[in-house]
Amino acid sequence: MINVQKLAFSYQRSQPILKNIEFCAARGQCTAILGNNGAGKSTLIKCLNRILKPQQGIVYVNGQNIYNLNQNDIAKHMAYVAQRNVRDRLTVYDSILLGRKPYITFEPNREDYQIVESVIQRMRLGSFALRYIDELSGGEMQKVILARALAQQPDVLLLDEPTSNLDLGNQHEVLAIIREIARTERISVIIIIHDLNLALRYCDRFIFLDNNTIFAYGGVEIMTPENIESIYGIPVMVHKVNGVTVIIPTPDM
Repeated sequence: MINVQKLAFSYQRSQPILKNIEFCAARGQCTAILGNNGAGKSTLIKCLNRILKPQQGIVYVNGQNIYNLNQNDIAKHMAYVAQRNVRDRLTVYDSILLGRKPYITFEPNREDYQIVESVIQRMRLGSFALRYIDELSGGEMQKVILARALAQQPDVLLLDEPTSNLDLGNQHEVLAIIREIARTERISVIIIIHDLNLALRYCDRFIFLDNNTIFAYGGVEIMTPENIESIYGIPVMVHKVNGVTVIIPTPDM
């Protein structure tokens, strides 16, 4: 699990971007980070794996303070999928093999190849494992990036808007895969997502960021019309449709 205590961050000579951030995210669960543009969501994720170093606070993963680890050791515990990814001239197989980099000293060994092949099978990528990633569709590319992160065998998976630029079908497919991975691999997934209905459908816990800190944190009980209107400035209704909780904006009512 990941335990964040009193985390604070600001850029040089600027107002605080994050202050007094505290939460725990358990294994096997997906935690959604929600909030307006500029709320500090991407900054928070980058602080969790030390891409950015906060001025205050501690992040523990399975009891280890990540700020006492080097980047290679952090990569063995935490995998990060950025909002935008470079499409190098690599095959799908080689791109996923890069996920084993923290464990490779000189060259990949048999275990590295076995892990890559297992991930390819799990993500159903076998039919285009030898294609180049710059030839893939957006949905295919996102699955490859997730597969590379899984090849790291992380305890925590950090995802920055993994459904951006995906069509409706691919959004649901990718998030369903992420949820399944969290539960079966006992990984703690922390995901930035803008679509509240997708968050409700595929995530277990929710963090609302506002005014540089956590406005609310919890399960579905915090996804109330009052909280959502406070964060986004728009009235909504929250209903169940065929057993699924949905949020319906009502700006003109």
